[in-house]
Amino acid sequence: MQSTIQASANTQYFLDLEDRYGAHNYHPLPVVMKKAKGVHFWDVDDKQYYDFLSGYSAVNQGHCHPVILDALLQQAQTLTLTSRAFYNDQLGEYEKFITSYFGYDKVLPMNTGVEAVETALKLSRKWGYEVKGIEADRAKIVVCSSNFHGRTLGVISYSTDPTATKNYGPFLAGFEVIPFNDLVALEKALQDKNVAAFLFEPIQGEAGVVVPDDGYYTGVRALCSQHNVLMVADEIQSGLCRTGTMLAVDIENVRPDIVILGKALSGGVLPISAVLADDTIMLTIKPGEHGSTYGGNPLACKVAVAALMVLKEENMAANAEAMGKIFRSELEKLNSPHIKTIRGRGLLNAIVIRHENPEAAWELCLQLKENGLLAKPTHGDKIRFAPPLVITEEQIMDCVGIIAKSLENL
Repeated sequence: MQSTIQASANTQYFLDLEDRYGAHNYHPLPVVMKKAKGVHFWDVDDKQYYDFLSGYSAVNQGHCHPVILDALLQQAQTLTLTSRAFYNDQLGEYEKFITSYFGYDKVLPMNTGVEAVETALKLSRKWGYEVKGIEADRAKIVVCSSNFHGRTLGVISYSTDPTATKNYGPFLAGFEVIPFNDLVALEKALQDKNVAAFLFEPIQGEAGVVVPDDGYYTGVRALCSQHNVLMVADEIQSGLCRTGTMLAVDIENVRPDIVILGKALSGGVLPISAVLADDTIMLTIKPGEHGSTYGGNPLACKVAVAALMVLKEENMAANAEAMGKIFRSELEKLNSPHIKTIRGRGLLNAIVIRHENPEAAWELCLQLKENGLLAKPTHGDKIRFAPPLVITEEQIMDCVGIIAKSLENL
């Protein structure tokens, strides 16, 4: 099917540029964007598409949201970077805003999601030694199989994906991997007094939008509290209204000890991430022990405040919840023989493809592209559907029609 879809000369020019001069560490769909607004992209040939990836949930607020862009433009003309060698007039205001917003004592600002994960790992170990009293260099962090927390050497040290780990060793020690959505396995792992933290994704996005059983978050919270272990929720993809609540764990009214945020914290404008925790955890890191030149820069601070305000003021969690239910219901009505499973929460959804062709998910995404909708396979037979949270019911119905049409060509 891929061979029957030819790129225009205009598109091919840009594809060739990246192939010639860029590292080959991604395998994008053959489409080149030049503009975006709301739920739509336009390519270099002026064709319009629905965006059903949202920059892996970085663009929850919709592309080029005017409130976020206004904050960016205003601050960019005044002060963009001081480093943390000096104070600036935006960081404190941002810290006050986001800690109040989520109900934590402190925030440690970083840039990329994986930097925030690494920060949470360091915090967990520091707390383990200095508060819990774990013997030096014995701290363990429990993680889940099929996890995705980024691609630094530290983070891939506990990945179970061979693509992430092959020929990158030796790896960082101090991690124990257990199955996701398995409270029995977690309880067993937490018997070890050297465990400092349990790090998990509330919904495993890269694994194909794997949603745990009801009561999982509550059970994790209870076990972590019982064994004096930090509950660390990586909400980089699942948080910020994507799943129908502000944080995915909010559906069970659970409060993690550490929350990791990124992606939509900027509304897709620039890299911003954050780690939230209370004083007993956060203040274990002292001056000079951790940081980032760009972390907490005034431009990011101004943008993040605007991005967070937009989420609440435009009721994006409620819209994600409502539109997600409609989307899954309409997909089920298609009764396609090629859809094995439909799963998700809010507007973080995925389908598992049933087909003899191992490339069927990729080829379906190519057909979706031809019909005006952009999505991307993950782990072979799964396709994630995650449009911006500003999508309307009319647009959802239009997109289901595109998916139905594309499935007919498989």
